[in-house]
Amino acid sequence: MHQMGHYGCALLAYTPLGTIVALGGYGDIAIVGGLVCVALSTLPDYDHRVPLISHRGPTHSIPFALLVGVGLAAVTAFLVDSSSAFTGASVVAFAFLVGVISIGSHLLADALTPMGISPFWPFSSRRYSLEVTTAANPIANYGLFGLGVGAVLFGISIIVALG
Repeated sequence: MHQMGHYGCALLAYTPLGTIVALGGYGDIAIVGGLVCVALSTLPDYDHRVPLISHRGPTHSIPFALLVGVGLAAVTAFLVDSSSAFTGASVVAFAFLVGVISIGSHLLADALTPMGISPFWPFSSRRYSLEVTTAANPIANYGLFGLGVGAVLFGISIIVALG
């Protein structure tokens, strides 16, 4: 998928977590998490710019998603203000989930294409694909983006109704 498709898939995947966090009284944290999730959603495609790493190779795997989650959690643990209400293990776990969801959403979007992904690299090179659409299909990319925006609007409506 292309950038807009990945943004949409990230929004779609993150909305349940963001909605729960916002309903818990941490709307500002939920918004930051959503922005970080969308910002990281295209990270796996930086493999185009790194020599010796094949596209849809290591950066398009579950171990990479876990690595990004751990990295984001570590940065958060270092930066978090211990006087904040949303601190300690909860904010670090939240950061881990944001990292995993962001990369996981990228994997899901790319699994829609015929090229597919090898999510279990380095343990298996087997590719998985749903072969729904090509990565360059503008209808699919903007459709995913629209679904993501729709999910966010639905999440907001739940927050307003219950909050």
